[in-house]
Amino acid sequence: MSLKDKLAVLPDEPGCYLMKNKFGEIIYVGKAKVLKNRVRSYFTGSHDTKTQRLVSEIADFEYIVTSSDLDALLLELNLIKKYDPKYNVMLKDDKSYPYIKITAEKHPRLIITRKLKKDKGKYFGPYPNAYAAQETKKLLDRIFPLRKCRSMPKTVCLYYHIGQCLAPCVKDVSEDKTREMIEGITRFLSGGYHEVKQLIQEKMLKASEEMNYEKAKEYRDQILHIEKVMEKQKIILHHATDCDIFGYAYDKGWMCVQVFFIRQGKLIERDVSLFPFYNEAEEDFLTFIGKFYLQKNHPVPKEILLPKTIDKELVSKLLKIRATQPQIGKKKELVALAKKNAKIALDEKFALIERDEERTIKAVEGLGKIIGIDPPYRIEAFDNSNIQGADPVSAMVVFTDGKPDKKEYRKYNIKTVEGPDDYASMKEVVRRRYSRLLKENGRLPDLIIIDGGKGQISAAQDVLENELGLSIPIGGLAKDDKHRSSHLLMGAPPEPVTMRRNSQEFYLLQRIQDEVHRFAVTFHRDTRGKSMLKSTLDDIPGIGPKRKKMLLKHFGSIKKMKQASLEDFISAGMTEKLAKTIMDHLKKDVQKVRER
Repeated sequence: MSLKDKLAVLPDEPGCYLMKNKFGEIIYVGKAKVLKNRVRSYFTGSHDTKTQRLVSEIADFEYIVTSSDLDALLLELNLIKKYDPKYNVMLKDDKSYPYIKITAEKHPRLIITRKLKKDKGKYFGPYPNAYAAQETKKLLDRIFPLRKCRSMPKTVCLYYHIGQCLAPCVKDVSEDKTREMIEGITRFLSGGYHEVKQLIQEKMLKASEEMNYEKAKEYRDQILHIEKVMEKQKIILHHATDCDIFGYAYDKGWMCVQVFFIRQGKLIERDVSLFPFYNEAEEDFLTFIGKFYLQKNHPVPKEILLPKTIDKELVSKLLKIRATQPQIGKKKELVALAKKNAKIALDEKFALIERDEERTIKAVEGLGKIIGIDPPYRIEAFDNSNIQGADPVSAMVVFTDGKPDKKEYRKYNIKTVEGPDDYASMKEVVRRRYSRLLKENGRLPDLIIIDGGKGQISAAQDVLENELGLSIPIGGLAKDDKHRSSHLLMGAPPEPVTMRRNSQEFYLLQRIQDEVHRFAVTFHRDTRGKSMLKSTLDDIPGIGPKRKKMLLKHFGSIKKMKQASLEDFISAGMTEKLAKTIMDHLKKDVQKVRER
């Protein structure tokens, strides 16, 4: 069924749609209140540049009808998590915030963590940054002497001697005392630090009356530290309800969402997320909220404040909390402030976004026009590396949308070529790479770049066209006498492509060539290093991986082993017989080098 026919029979129901490219890959997942209207909108009317790019890649789609808007939102989140489509890019940065945690051990510890787990521990935060969390923890360590060691030692440590641990490793610490400290920390971190400060002040006065001035000074320092760490935050709400405040702005196909975290009446942090969107703004904002809490594991507060354009009932049902849209007062001002900050951040970022696009996706599209092919959104580049034919290797890098896609990089040890033969090596690697992709039905590139001239291009073309029956554009990057990128060769026979050397397209090719060369040289060095160790030690009878590791750890290098005495090898854990065998072998190795 053609796209036109499928569009004609879309239902008037809520649900999710999955856009696919010509390779059958899911490139975008969206949701809609009315599938027919939303999906058809992609293929009618005008769109911003990024949506046009998405639409240009759509070759097919499928959809799933749901019983409600809420079900569509939940299904969309699950489908995005399952397929990780390239155009669903919001919240892919894995950003996390530090929390202070009381562990759920028999003798609990106070730690800093960025991972929220269902492990019965108590979590407090998030904190503005790691420094703020560390400062607060240091303060609590002074006041509440919980244990510090990850595993129980057999003797008391320094923390006991400085009064920051009760040493449960060797002393009996009652459950009541432990519970008292946990309750104190909980009160402190839940906004009750004024109460803790008052208790310390009373202890300071008592110590002073008893003329225990050293102890009184310690309590005074604790009070000063509380004031420094905790009381510098500006109170912005009179009530102590934990809430998150959302505001968003959008323009030119981009959205910015700002979240203010309010804890105990204080603004302790804000989150700024900037991403391209392809759906209705309100719909993608709802998706953002779902991912923010349900997939990125941000703790859900008691209340969320939302802009008036958002379906608050849907958010309440999704997160099972109270969602409000304040109409008057301080809360309304805070929502407006979040929106204002989002608009400012969006304006500030546009210049950087445009610059990045000029260097990447637009450079890719421009390169396609220059060489007369469809935009090469996926480029695979190859380079060989060897020293006079020794330890020959090849490496491949992948650039997706003009950016390195490092999880797709591949390394190849040359298996069938003897001596320094770049053409034969290129044939072997191209044959191995694309015969495997054909066998596994993998994604083929839109353009192949060879680090080399006409000979390497011809070798790769011969394998692709005559052996594998593939028709993929191949280009070669030649270098000048200073080993810098000089020009791109394309066609059959390969000819230089006219391209400005100061263009973003040329800079993209330079980055590709530099990256594949770096990757190949690094791989060759690693391979050569392993080969050198293998030829020297692995051929000695009685030397396995463990003994080889012992020798290298003891001596540091093969050179020092060759200079070592019998006693040196025995002290390294070798028997006298094995030590003599090693020395004889190394002497022969030295003699072979001299004869060369």
